[in-house]
Amino acid sequence: MAFFFVAILLIVLLLLIEVPVGFAFGVGALAYGALLGTDTSFHTGFGYTQVSAFSLLAIPLFIMSGTLMGASGISECLLDFVNSFVGRFKGGLGAVTVLTCALFGAISGSASAAIAAIGKIMVPRMIKEGYPPGHATALVAVSSVLALMIPPSIPMIVFAIAIRESVAKCFLATMGSGVLLALIYCGLNFWFLRKNETITVEEPLSPRDTMCDIAKTGKRASLAILMPVIVLGGIYSGIATPTEAGAVALVYTLIVGVLIYRTLPFDNLFNSTVEAARLTGSIIMVLFFLFIMSRGMILAKVPTQFAGVLLSISENKIVILLLINLLLLIMGMIIDDVSGEVLAAIILLPVTQKIGLDPIHFAAIVGTNLGLGNISPPCAPLLYMAGGVTKQPLSTYVDPTMKFLVFGHLPMVFIVTFIPPVALFLPSLLG
Repeated sequence: MAFFFVAILLIVLLLLIEVPVGFAFGVGALAYGALLGTDTSFHTGFGYTQVSAFSLLAIPLFIMSGTLMGASGISECLLDFVNSFVGRFKGGLGAVTVLTCALFGAISGSASAAIAAIGKIMVPRMIKEGYPPGHATALVAVSSVLALMIPPSIPMIVFAIAIRESVAKCFLATMGSGVLLALIYCGLNFWFLRKNETITVEEPLSPRDTMCDIAKTGKRASLAILMPVIVLGGIYSGIATPTEAGAVALVYTLIVGVLIYRTLPFDNLFNSTVEAARLTGSIIMVLFFLFIMSRGMILAKVPTQFAGVLLSISENKIVILLLINLLLLIMGMIIDDVSGEVLAAIILLPVTQKIGLDPIHFAAIVGTNLGLGNISPPCAPLLYMAGGVTKQPLSTYVDPTMKFLVFGHLPMVFIVTFIPPVALFLPSLLG
């Protein structure tokens, strides 16, 4: 197991000096194989077989459809629709940001896409209406994680494949906590801004005008909202696999963006395709090297040894779950969500099996906790991305971010961990 920790340390050091994630994991995987003294071709063959799985084809399909949705201006339609409900209250734009990130997550399945699409629009708008710039940036950062929790979620697809469980059940495992967290963030947003006197609010409309506004914006956003309904409906009804649903999502997006909205000219279409290819390539590269590394870990019995180490500390299930959550938090701070899902599946699944934890419950814990790590300093990849997109200095948004995490996301991690029905109720409906 010592060689494994050497490889992980090497990966972390490479990530800290800003080596691209795929190359960092590649060097770590090859170094691990060399330390074990095994034949590299044996491991690379396994990695190629794993990333060639039909089910992984869902990843580029969902990435492509999400990228095209963002380029077609769908995010603005969603923002206007949500704004028609809550935008004319003090703090309402903050709630619009949270809820739109949740809706956009159901379309793109990507937190970074939610930051790019929603952050560029909403943060300048909130600042213009008197919101503290740090609060606006923090709200976009923490809300982006909802895209990882509300299906279809790209990290959950990867995790389901890694633990050989139903993708549909893993999707639903984090859906309950994602919806609850969205409501909590909305509540915290209103509470934190209750004494702020700089915020300006549009004049409230009459009930009749409000209904007209909702109908008008709802009509424009209806095609965007319909996409996750079609995709998830196809998956949960058994009509389509996640990969087939991803193909349907892509075709649907092209029809809506090119033929109906006509907001996807050739230049945007080409640039979105290139961006989707780049994202897909980076994810597949990371997965390839992680699968190579996992083969060596399994042969060296690292997961079993790791389980033994944790269980030697305590056999109390509550203590073990707390340790697992601590490890997931640290993991989320250092690496991206997809890499974290695979490592969690390889290293921690044997531990959860020893304490009798349902694998779908474990999927919910991993999905909820890694999202927390991705926006928790000092590394916090999603948090820094939000700051880069909104052009705000770190000092302005660290404090409000920590308030959202401590009073919102951290309690949700404990709720999901120690109240299993939050994670298992929706998956149990699938039988």
